[in-house]
Amino acid sequence: MKMLEYCQRILAKVSFDRHLFAKELAKSIKRLEGSDVNRLRLWCIDQFGQRYEDIILTTFPPQLAL
Repeated sequence: MKMLEYCQRILAKVSFDRHLFAKELAKSIKRLEGSDVNRLRLWCIDQFGQRYEDIILTTFPPQLAL
């Protein structure tokens, strides 16, 4: 399993809890490399943008902002 897929699976499993989601998102960003970080950002916005937009926007590096 690719690391991106692993991170997506973990984030989906912890999405019920705001604190866990933020913690796992930060860990996922550290684990991934360049283009995978951007793919994760797009996936997070698509999957959890309504619920955790503030966390997503503040956790990802500013250079990846929309």
